[in-house]
Amino acid sequence: MNAIGLIAPCLFYRDANAAIEFLVRAFDFRVRLQVPDEQGGVAHAELTFRDSVIMVGTAKPARGWQSPMDLAGVNQTLSVTVEDADAHHAQAVAAGAYIERGLEDASYGSRGYEARDPEGNCWYFGTYVPGAWWDGKTPG
Repeated sequence: MNAIGLIAPCLFYRDANAAIEFLVRAFDFRVRLQVPDEQGGVAHAELTFRDSVIMVGTAKPARGWQSPMDLAGVNQTLSVTVEDADAHHAQAVAAGAYIERGLEDASYGSRGYEARDPEGNCWYFGTYVPGAWWDGKTPG
């Protein structure tokens, strides 16, 4: 596998241990690495969803790494492509995920929904595949 160009977002939580448990239960992530810090938090964790990776850690406000709970607004949404948005939505609801926007079909062919994790990160799960339309040329 050529990892050059791999983008792996890193999310910070007040309670990273609880966030990891939620991401596994509600959104079907798998823990591949979890390193504790000296205070019982998470120094570094890597979670996978199919072939994608996110990193998770305990917030470090002194470094500017904060939970969305400590911010005035959301500065990003993570978009995750799933095969079956309906089944994924049902799993998230059963696990107690806050559904921001329910299942819907978009005009561009995707089916998906938007949810928030317990600390406020915004997630979109749907059948949309970013860049699938791209032929290698700059649009326009």
